[in-house]
Amino acid sequence: MANLKSSIKDIRRTARRTGRNQARDTRLSTAIHAVQAAATRDAALAALKTASGLLDRGAHKDLVHWRTAARHKSRLAEFVNRKFPASKK
Repeated sequence: MANLKSSIKDIRRTARRTGRNQARDTRLSTAIHAVQAAATRDAALAALKTASGLLDRGAHKDLVHWRTAARHKSRLAEFVNRKFPASKK
């Protein structure tokens, strides 16, 4: 257990940040899985839009590296396009 007042505050601050980061990480993971589990192209595109925004926000807040976020977005978009090819009119 910390003895210094500043160290005690640091422990509380770290606990708050850890909880916040875990919540963001869970929300991001859920959004990615929603894209993969979508049953229709429209649902997949809507989920992809949500996941892309969360990935960008996570990269901005240092939850994930920006290149990792870009890679996930690219692979999810590729997944949606392969699973639900656009109909040619």
